[in-house]
Amino acid sequence: MFYRANMVLLLVVLFTASLLYADGDVGYQEARRLTQSGKIVPLTDLLRKIQAERPGRVIEVELERHGQTFLYEIEILDEQGMVWEYKLDAVNGELLELELED
Repeated sequence: MFYRANMVLLLVVLFTASLLYADGDVGYQEARRLTQSGKIVPLTDLLRKIQAERPGRVIEVELERHGQTFLYEIEILDEQGMVWEYKLDAVNGELLELELED
């Protein structure tokens, strides 16, 4: 009985930890909470900065969690019809990668 209770407790702890550190898209409510608490840069600030250097239409935005790191992926369709993907650190707004999509 003691073994089974410990095993169940261990599985609950592992499952909870996997949720906290799971990679993937961040939902709207969590993104809003992170922005309001100052843990990530507001998306509007980053979009203004990107569009100042590369005017175009935003066609996709994602906020992802990778462990304890948050990453914005933003796709811009420029005036020449090219799609640019920006990967930015959501905590400080630093550009991590810029890629021209095929």
